[in-house]
This record gives sequence, structure tokens and C-alpha cells, in this order.
Amino acid sequence: MKVVILGCGRMAARLATHLSVAGHDVSVIDYDASQFQRLSSDFKGKKVLGDGTEQDTLRRAGIESAEVFVAITQGDNRNIMTSQIARVIFGVPRVYTRVKDPARAECFGQMGLKTFCTTILVASYLEDAVMGGAFPEKLENTPAAH
Repeated sequence: MKVVILGCGRMAARLATHLSVAGHDVSVIDYDASQFQRLSSDFKGKKVLGDGTEQDTLRRAGIESAEVFVAITQGDNRNIMTSQIARVIFGVPRVYTRVKDPARAECFGQMGLKTFCTTILVASYLEDAVMGGAFPEKLENTPAAH
């Protein structure tokens, strides 16, 4: 499967490495070359230096043949904009967008973007744990990202 990931922070680097090790064709875009150091030495994908809001950068990453696009930068606006470009202009079938602001996540979800709000997800996990539920094993003692 061809996957393009925008951003190379901790979450994106971990996702990119896991998908690459699993045998998927992964391209990671970031405008800061030093961010690529977060990728594990096991990462076999493509590193694309550039602005993910620019169509030429997306093309260099292989967006035209991508089956999945994931926007995981620190900025909600950048994630939303690039996800719309991937979905509308390039017709990527599966587009996932990280949004930190819960109000924005709901709004853009209603507009057809598949959003995941890390604020809501983590708060929900913690609320369940505080209320006596089980804390998800995947979150407990999670090793640091590469």
C-alpha cells in the first residue's frame, strides 16, 4: 500500500517506521530536514523535504498513486488544508487528519474529513481509567519513539 505522511514528529515517525517495516511504500514530508532524524534506522521509505501544502511537494512524495494520506503536523490548519488537497485535487481514497482542537475536529468531520483528535482520544482514555476502567495496554509504559 502506498502511504504519504505529512509531518515527521514523534507520532508520524513512529507510524511511518511501523508501516515501512510492515512492507508498505511510505513517503514522509517535512519542511525541516532535521525532523527526519526521528525516523528509525529500519525506515525504508522516502523522505521528502518541502512544504506539504504545495502540489509539487506532494507529487514528489507520490501522492498521485497514494492509497492513504495522513496529516500529522503540529498545525491544525496545515493538516486540514493538505488533507483537502489530497482528497479533492489528487483523489486519495483514504485521508486521515490530526486535529488538536475538539471543536474543529467535529466541524471538519461533518465536512467529510476523517479526523482524529488526540486531545479527545487521550482525555477519553484517562477518563475511563479514572472512573475505574482499564487503562489501554498500548498506552501503558509505551516506549519512546525513535
